[in-house]
Amino acid sequence: MKRRAILAFTLDNPGVLNKVSMLIRKKMYNVDTLTVCRSRIPGVSRMTITLREDDQTRVTQIIKQLEKFTEVISAKELDTDHSYWREVAIVKLEVDVAHLQDFTERYNFEILEQKGEDVHILQIVGSTRRIDAFLDEVGQEHIIEIARTGVTALEK
Repeated sequence: MKRRAILAFTLDNPGVLNKVSMLIRKKMYNVDTLTVCRSRIPGVSRMTITLREDDQTRVTQIIKQLEKFTEVISAKELDTDHSYWREVAIVKLEVDVAHLQDFTERYNFEILEQKGEDVHILQIVGSTRRIDAFLDEVGQEHIIEIARTGVTALEK
């Protein structure tokens, strides 16, 4: 399934997030990630919704239905070739420093805290694929806990 990102600008009103998520649920989509933040315009929020769908017609239908909501100012799909998609992960690992240093050159991460000799909390930023590759390479047996922001995207 192809990963899609929909960018929507909405009025910053109570219940808008629920309305949008109910629409997507009714259409039987599984949302991969949903991030919302303020935009640079007061009273307007910026929403990035990622989901998996191969059928362009279905994605277009969701966008048209989103635009029917009075609280939605605009909605569109972001093309992966003409936008940046990023995510942040905070990871607590139980791994020795030497093992962690093996990944320093391939993955740009920041060590936020070292707890004890072998427990590290770090932050990695990048594409979902890059973060997944880092986690796979580190090994699930070393991961204590993960917190991920979900994808946010911006047109070039």
